[in-house]
Amino acid sequence: MTVHIIGVPMDLGAGRRGVDMGPSAIRIAGIGERLQELGYKVVDEGDLAIKTQEEQRIKDPHAKYLPEITRAVTVLSRKVERVLEQGHFPLVLGGDHSIAIGTISGVAAFARKRRKKIGVFWIDAHGDFNTPGTSPSGNVHGMPLAVCTGLGPRPLVNVGGSFTKVKPRNVAIIGLRNLDKGERRNLLKNGVRIFTMEEVDKFGIHKVMKNALQQVAKNVDYLHVSFDLDSVDPVYAPGVGTPVKGGLDYREAHLIMEMLAESKKMTSLEIVEVNPIVDNRNQSAEFAVELMQSAFGKKIL
Repeated sequence: MTVHIIGVPMDLGAGRRGVDMGPSAIRIAGIGERLQELGYKVVDEGDLAIKTQEEQRIKDPHAKYLPEITRAVTVLSRKVERVLEQGHFPLVLGGDHSIAIGTISGVAAFARKRRKKIGVFWIDAHGDFNTPGTSPSGNVHGMPLAVCTGLGPRPLVNVGGSFTKVKPRNVAIIGLRNLDKGERRNLLKNGVRIFTMEEVDKFGIHKVMKNALQQVAKNVDYLHVSFDLDSVDPVYAPGVGTPVKGGLDYREAHLIMEMLAESKKMTSLEIVEVNPIVDNRNQSAEFAVELMQSAFGKKIL
């Protein structure tokens, strides 16, 4: 398989600066070399060109930097669709989680032309299911999953085409532990499949993943995996955009990726919210690379 690395150095959707350096940190941690060691051909497409916060102003405080985010994720959507059309695998490095609008839209546009269904595994401490009307901050990185199910600003909802990118029942949020009041209502109303950290604690990550694969992955043709590194406890990944205590531990995170590799269902992957500014000697980026190795089939034996 040929893996195309696409860097999206964007922090416009986030409340804290620094995640725009995430793609560089992950490359420095050796993602290209590690995938080549596993037998993959790697094509690094470089980074998208994105305007910084200093180059623009906030026009809508309920959806900050909306025009530039829309432009960037539109470019990303086309790139992802093109990689899939070549029969290759898109690996997207973020950047804040708003970039998922572009990745998922690209996968969805590719699948729609083939009359196929897509599903999404959203591995995250947060639901990212706010809209401009429910977001307490106006930061777009709290909205991408809602956008991809058809809720939110029309410019973002229409990236990749004016259709719903993924049906809520074909979305599994794994590792959820922090929600805003409004997005909780949005999630419950729309029927997204949710696997909280409480369920991980009660039943174990193996059973949670088995259920998610059975309920979502089994019923779709293409499975996109969106891994926010803040799903992992800050003990293991301190350098993230929005750290929340009580997350996945080292082995739980790896088992998620190992089970995805075993299922052979994953057709695209993104890793987001790595923030070198608050990291410890690139620890979080190195952990992200280890997780990607597991997702691409690295085994203990």
